[in-house]
Amino acid sequence: MEARIDIIEKRLKNIKRIISVASGKGGVGKSLVASSLALNLSRKGHKVGLLDLDLYGPSSHIILGVENYKFPDEEKGIIPPKIDGINFISIVYYTEDKPSPFRGVDISNIIIEILAITQWGELDYLIIDMPPGIGDETLDVIRLIKKSEFLIVTTPSKVSMGAVNKLLKLLKELNLPIIGIIENMKMKNSKLVKDGIINMDLNYFGFISFDHNIEESIGHTDKLLKSDFMRDFDKIIEKII
Repeated sequence: MEARIDIIEKRLKNIKRIISVASGKGGVGKSLVASSLALNLSRKGHKVGLLDLDLYGPSSHIILGVENYKFPDEEKGIIPPKIDGINFISIVYYTEDKPSPFRGVDISNIIIEILAITQWGELDYLIIDMPPGIGDETLDVIRLIKKSEFLIVTTPSKVSMGAVNKLLKLLKELNLPIIGIIENMKMKNSKLVKDGIINMDLNYFGFISFDHNIEESIGHTDKLLKSDFMRDFDKIIEKII
């Protein structure tokens, strides 16, 4: 076995819970949910890490208002910079938010490297902002992070649910822990998501209404914490923790 893979388990051993926020499809608000979850838990006094593993379209740094892409400090590994009390790592610290046209084996190597060199220390929660779909990145997290739990985000759309159902079936076939499903950007009364999730014998955590003003909160964590989005999400977070 490759030496870096052995190191990954040691890097993660002092983390109480690892929650991977996944969707199966882009554009459902997964990164906003992951970033807001980390921010909310941190403000509640928990020791929290946030790892953005969306290598092609990272956005957690934009949501949190990160502007300094200076390479993190090193001490027997990489020390995650603190952003609003959150230990934060993203590919942007390596690429400076430039285009990242990674292919094939490069993706796995990057994920292994990030997991192997990051010194998370003791955390109550590590939140992973997963890439969309069930490609290499998702499969690598499943393979490399043995104690990851999955929080799934969808929107009240047949297209979104079609992709999410594929991800849920994969996770269930592999007997991986699914915490529950969040319905995001809800605009009208519909049982499409709730009924579908209950039929799969999974936890439906509720919905977050579409927040017409959420764009004004992006990059401003104090505004985000006071947003209508966070008002709805705060009720759901209690079910997660």
